Amino acid sequence: MKKICLVSLGCAKNLVDSEMILAMFPLDHYELSADPAGASLIIVNTCGFIEDAKKEAIETILQMADYDAKLVAVGCFVQRNLKELEKAIPEVDLWVPIDHYDTLHQKIGELLGENDLLPISPLRRIISTSSYSAYLRISDGCDNMCAFCAIPYIRGRMRSRPLEEILEEAKILKRQGIKEISLVSQDPMHYGKDFPNHQPDMLSLMKALDEMGFYSLRLLYLYPEEITDEELDFIEHSRSILPYFDIPIQCASDHVLKLMNRHGNVEEMRLLFQKIKQRMPHAVLRTTLISGFPGEKEEDHQETLSFIKEIGFDHLGVFAYSREEGTAAYGRKDQVPEKIKQARHDEIMEAQREIAFQKNQSRVGEAMEGLVIGYDPMKKMYSLRSYWNAPDGIDGNIFFRSQKTLKEGEIVTIKITKAGVYDLFGELKE
Repeated sequence: MKKICLVSLGCAKNLVDSEMILAMFPLDHYELSADPAGASLIIVNTCGFIEDAKKEAIETILQMADYDAKLVAVGCFVQRNLKELEKAIPEVDLWVPIDHYDTLHQKIGELLGENDLLPISPLRRIISTSSYSAYLRISDGCDNMCAFCAIPYIRGRMRSRPLEEILEEAKILKRQGIKEISLVSQDPMHYGKDFPNHQPDMLSLMKALDEMGFYSLRLLYLYPEEITDEELDFIEHSRSILPYFDIPIQCASDHVLKLMNRHGNVEEMRLLFQKIKQRMPHAVLRTTLISGFPGEKEEDHQETLSFIKEIGFDHLGVFAYSREEGTAAYGRKDQVPEKIKQARHDEIMEAQREIAFQKNQSRVGEAMEGLVIGYDPMKKMYSLRSYWNAPDGIDGNIFFRSQKTLKEGEIVTIKITKAGVYDLFGELKE
């Protein structure tokens, strides 16, 4: 039995690809393992979104090349820089860009001397997250053409998956015991805009999934200008869609938003967040920012700082701007010096530390229901995922104590008794 090892880098959307790739290998003939030692085949699924991701991909490929195994590299970085990589890293036996995934099973089969590999299919996945939680990708590609982003050049224009196929995949996940679903896409709220008459749309999809009886559904990567009142109304009263809003705003300066080729403006974002909080006071707000975008001035940075203090995001991440070849911002002459980019990054994160701590303190005494996701024998504490924290490891953790033994995936209610800067602590509520 041949041992297959796959290393998945990058985002949750890339992880879905990795899970489909793993499902190409029939389990009666292949052993799937996270350990590259002794593997017959190692696959590295790369990310090529920003410079740090490219460096990580190269380092990982070179590390895997030290093992006595056939080496295959796939994914976004390969899609974006295939010719350069082929010349630079001859240790790789097979490079397969995303555009060639329809023949991936054939190419790897030839490399291994096997003919029993299955074609990639979204309805065949080896779930690698847990026995109770999974991602569900609803579309691929993006039409937004933000000036800093290479995704449209890597993944292409947006392509929504047929509603029936998504629901069929959701049924498969439900039968496998999945309780928690996170919907992912480059632009989820744009779902269906490429269909005739823009139907079915995101609201149709949410309604259909909400009827399926999952414990929880979470929406990730929402563009602020595309969230409608009708969608907010449905989320507010839905059975399973969590009041968790991951809305990357990138900055809060109208001047920089225009430079970024982002739609909408700061006042529209302000009204959206106010609307969410008015309708769902306990809603969790998460966002992502870019510091030091070309042309960003100190007053723009200060406007962003003021906005995040005003809104009070529960979770916030910030990246120093990374120049990416092929994007509109790459050739701009008004690049911000690295030192200033990093200083602005640090200032935003310092402000967010205070905001997060205050927000967390306000949750002391709150009862939170969620899924048991682990146990730390050293701390003698369990960890919980509730509506407050997403499964991608970006948000903080919820730790709690329990006198009785609990199982992963079990649904429990705890009472928050203490707050840290990023983490919450509690006790099992009997």
